[in-house]
Formats: sequence, C-alpha cells, structure tokens
Amino acid sequence: MKKFFSIKYSVAAFNFSMLFIRIVFGILLIAKHGYMKMIHFSEMQSQFYNFMGIGSKLTLIIAIIVEVLCALFVVLGLFTRMAVIPLIIMMLVVVFGADAGKPLESSELSLMYLAAFVTLFFCGPGRVSIDGMINK
Repeated sequence: MKKFFSIKYSVAAFNFSMLFIRIVFGILLIAKHGYMKMIHFSEMQSQFYNFMGIGSKLTLIIAIIVEVLCALFVVLGLFTRMAVIPLIIMMLVVVFGADAGKPLESSELSLMYLAAFVTLFFCGPGRVSIDGMINK
C-alpha cells in the first residue's frame, strides 16, 4: 500500500508508459483520422478547413501526411520529438482554428491528442523505441 501512494517511479514504469502513450495515441490517430481522411478524400476535400488560405484540398493533404506519417514515426519511436512537432501544431490548428468558437466538447479529443504529444515531446519516447535503441 505504501508503494501505491509513493511519488517515486521506476525506469521500467516510465518506459512502459511512454510506449503505451506512443502506441495508443499513434495508432488511434492513424486509424480513426488519417486513414479515414484518405478513404473519404474526395468527399472531404471541398468541406475541409482551409488553413491560412492555402486551400481545403492542400490542407487535407497536409493533414493526412501528418496524421499518418508522423503518427507512424511516433508509434515506432523513430525521430519522436521531431515527429510530434507537426502533430502538436496540427492539434493547435484544430483547437484554435477549425473548432474556434465551438463548445469545448468539440475540441476535447484534439486536446487529449495535444496533451499526449506534448508529453512525448518533453519526456521522449522511452527506451522501448528505435530512438532508445539508437541512443543506447
């Protein structure tokens, strides 16, 4: 019981936590967002958010690349800190751009992704990653 209330943590617990966050959030982002945007590209391209006037179609292409490629790098733990930067930017665009003026509930999922990716940016991928194996 004493260990349950302790603020200390083991290195193994930290590494497992980072692995868990990487896999869960990375695979969910790929499967539920990136892949679905690829499948429904023709239907979504005209109604997608137009970021900084670059066009809905180009914004959708960028979103797909970020959500699939960067999320895949996060899952693998390859260039993790660099891979989460576009993901963090994209989540900020969703929260403060696409969902601006909407109730907080509409941005809840984006805020959770943002929290996970910011955590990965500061904490790193952990040892159970390609980055961890390279830096050994």
